[in-house]
Amino acid sequence: MNLVVVSNRVARIKPNEPMTGGLAAALLPVVEKSGAIWVGSSGRVRDGAQKEPFPRIEALGNGALAMVDLPADCYGGYYEGFANSALWPALHSRPDLIRVAAEDYSSYRSVNAFMARALLRFRKPDSAFWIQDYHFLALGAELRELGVREPIGFFLHTPWPERGVVLGVPNHRDLIGAMLAYDLIGFQTEEDCDNFIAYLETEMRLPVQNGVVVSRYGASRLAVFPIGIDVEGFTQHAARAAAHPDVTRLRQSLHGAKLAIGVDRIDYSKGLVNRIDAFDHLFTRRPELKRCISLLQIATPSRGTIEAYGRLQNQLARMVTDVNGRHGEVDWTPIRYLSKGFSQTMLAGFYRVAQVGVVTPLHDGMNLVAKEYVAAQNPSDPGVLVLSKFAGAANELDAALLVNPHDIDAVARAIATAVAMPLPERSLRWNAMMKKLRGGTIQKWSTDFVAALEEAHSARNQRVDYHIPAVRPLYSMGAGRMP
Repeated sequence: MNLVVVSNRVARIKPNEPMTGGLAAALLPVVEKSGAIWVGSSGRVRDGAQKEPFPRIEALGNGALAMVDLPADCYGGYYEGFANSALWPALHSRPDLIRVAAEDYSSYRSVNAFMARALLRFRKPDSAFWIQDYHFLALGAELRELGVREPIGFFLHTPWPERGVVLGVPNHRDLIGAMLAYDLIGFQTEEDCDNFIAYLETEMRLPVQNGVVVSRYGASRLAVFPIGIDVEGFTQHAARAAAHPDVTRLRQSLHGAKLAIGVDRIDYSKGLVNRIDAFDHLFTRRPELKRCISLLQIATPSRGTIEAYGRLQNQLARMVTDVNGRHGEVDWTPIRYLSKGFSQTMLAGFYRVAQVGVVTPLHDGMNLVAKEYVAAQNPSDPGVLVLSKFAGAANELDAALLVNPHDIDAVARAIATAVAMPLPERSLRWNAMMKKLRGGTIQKWSTDFVAALEEAHSARNQRVDYHIPAVRPLYSMGAGRMP
């Protein structure tokens, strides 16, 4: 099979440069090892005077990376407009933040059509297209319009919200109808898949039987594929990075105190305001923990031209200054706040130093930082993961300290519990989580999805009823919960 992976964001092999995001970091080992072609935006735009898109191609391990300059005249409406000011807030259950212009949906569809034309260059008789995330919900329909009959699958990295939230998205019916051009649509969790099915059955009057829905495009399969990480690769990163000068400096700067770490893009879905509030609450209610623990919060700026993100960035800076001003001392800083990115190797080293990982999004499709933190730990002295119940990762990593990020006092108490947790309990929890990670790696996720896509496409062509066992989250397979 000639696998063509498509996403808006791509990753390039630059070991000493910051990684561009969770999706990119996840797909990198898949492409490197599978030999797939990975097509995505170059980050540049082009004017309309140029001819059809002509991707630039470079080697990426056993695979290849092809970067496309997207059209300048509709890029803003596509990316900052419909994708990130309508779809992103809706997918994270924040319809109050939806802000779009009338022409944004047209721009979104135009970029999807543009990318479909670019992909024709990579079309072969044995091709299969695997489309990633909310930027390209309509790409499958655009490929079908161009006559592509090869397998086309889609995976959503974000949550899928309840039906009532989707109704707040302009042109939602047309958009979701276009999604049914995919042979296979994959979700992170059962809840996401169920929400999508509820919309189809209620708003579009399309029955879904055994995970199959039939539309004008034919039969589409809906299934669950919780994404993983390259566990062994990340573990090796952490072990190598332990001796890096920057990691050594971080460790020495603690002077025997413990470190909590958070790594996030600056985004309202990540719960950063609540997290800082929780540390403020911790030091107020438990002053004896001052000097015992501090937070290293790496918060990478993103989408700064969108109003909601600019406001959040300013709010976070003010909050950190306030907390440090009230609780800090001349030789101790409660919150170390770094507004920049780091390479995967450096992050792995930082995770290994930190005795507490704080991953507390308000809503997240999976959150691979949680999995990376666990994989990076020293097996002989592992740290403790404090994890939001509203991250998809909580379905698998149920041996973490699960918290409601809206309950500031509960988050503060969980951090205090993590700081005091004895080694036997830390080891027990860590081993349970590592077992889950090793059973659901990024390689297995990719293999399972591609196999299901081939079967779904074959069944659609044969026009017969079929059954593809959904890939269930590990928690639904009888795995017991930690106390």
